[in-house]
Amino acid sequence: MHEDKNMQFMQIAMKYLPEAKEKLDGAGVELSMEMIQPFMELFTKVMSEAYELGKQDATK
Repeated sequence: MHEDKNMQFMQIAMKYLPEAKEKLDGAGVELSMEMIQPFMELFTKVMSEAYELGKQDATK
């Protein structure tokens, strides 16, 4: 179950990736897929914790 949720988070992240890349390009920041990977992992952790927090609030 946990892996499935991570895949969903990754899909959401990928949806917004072009927009993020556009903003970084506009700021003069060059971004490669190798550079994105650690941020994607961090994003997954953040989303996972946010999900758990939301789940706890929903069960109260």
